[in-house]
Amino acid sequence: MAKKFTVSIIGCGSRGAFAYGRTMKRLSEQWEIVALCDTDEEKIEIWSEQFGIKEENCFTDERTFFAEKRSDVLVLATQDRDHVRMCIRALELGYSVLLEKPITPLKEELERLLEAHKKYGGEVVVCHVLRYAPMFVRVKRILDSGELGKLVRIESIEQVGYWHQAHSFVRGNWRNDSETSPMIMAKCCHDLDLLQYYASSKGKRVYSVGELSYFNAENKPEGAAERCADCKYIHTCPYSAEKCYVENWKKDGRPENTWPYNVISVQTPHTEERLRKAYTESAYGRCVFACDNNVVDNQSVSILFENGVKADLTMTAFTQNMGRRMTFHCVHGEIRLKEDEELLEVQPFGKPLQVFKSADIIAEDAKDSFGHGGGDSGVVTALYRALTGEAETGTSLENSVESHLLALAAEESRKTGQVVVLR
Repeated sequence: MAKKFTVSIIGCGSRGAFAYGRTMKRLSEQWEIVALCDTDEEKIEIWSEQFGIKEENCFTDERTFFAEKRSDVLVLATQDRDHVRMCIRALELGYSVLLEKPITPLKEELERLLEAHKKYGGEVVVCHVLRYAPMFVRVKRILDSGELGKLVRIESIEQVGYWHQAHSFVRGNWRNDSETSPMIMAKCCHDLDLLQYYASSKGKRVYSVGELSYFNAENKPEGAAERCADCKYIHTCPYSAEKCYVENWKKDGRPENTWPYNVISVQTPHTEERLRKAYTESAYGRCVFACDNNVVDNQSVSILFENGVKADLTMTAFTQNMGRRMTFHCVHGEIRLKEDEELLEVQPFGKPLQVFKSADIIAEDAKDSFGHGGGDSGVVTALYRALTGEAETGTSLENSVESHLLALAAEESRKTGQVVVLR
């Protein structure tokens, strides 16, 4: 009989409850959710019903929740600046932690958390979920096999998507780095983690350029209102909240409960009326040229790793599609990962091109995986295997700090115009 671990969730949003909570509920032979904490009472009400949590185990106050240990595992999915404080308290209480990324945008906090982890112990798995997604795992396997020879360079582009930039990084929670993290960490934490994972080395030197080039008051159309609901461009502006949250929802087949619609409205099933009311009454209905955002909408980063591998990462808001495109240049061939097309191409020099579909890779390597191309279920499974002693996790706290140091170096370089030497 499989060992079952009890779970508490703090931060019952689209990652804490919707992604990891629902994954654990689905894997009920391994996990039992027993307590919830969130400042939003409506979220508590909805998720306590779905997870079957008793009222006495539901909290809206952090101090009361952390007054005692309530389970074996804590899913920690609050805002970036809350993570270290809460994770240290969780380690003091004896929790093992599934920690949403990014860990923190502050280097001194990374150091504090590492010290606390060393002092108190406990498993801390950081949610760099793409390391567990089958298509990304397949790339690592090919690189490590040596069949294409030595890896020389990686070129990667993070296609944020024009409406996703507006949703998350102009109107949404990660719009202002004084409250959360710089864009290169908030959006590209996965990408930087993957680059050092594939390079199999730590970063040595970093150089970066980028800016907020479009989503500011200078580009506000003439006569545009402060809010989409009052604006004459409501049906023509591509960033209109009506287009992003109502028209796109219809194009997506009117789903009952899915991202990003469940971010602006926790009321489900989604309806046109609920979504329109939600954006009309919330920050998600603001004009994208009249928000308090300051994070960049385009940035490029060049990295030299200690082992000589070089990598170039571009992050841009100005794409139709979302998803990463990565090209791996090896001495005997190339690998092209196209997340937006769900394809993996392997081109050995002088030999036929091999094309793999993401769905086929999942069916072959991880039949029961789901969420983020299999990454969400993968990280939860990795935590379970670590807790049962079956295997160490690749995204331990210590391993995951490296991507954060790369992000901080990139942001320093972007602001100063100088190359940052890490080692």
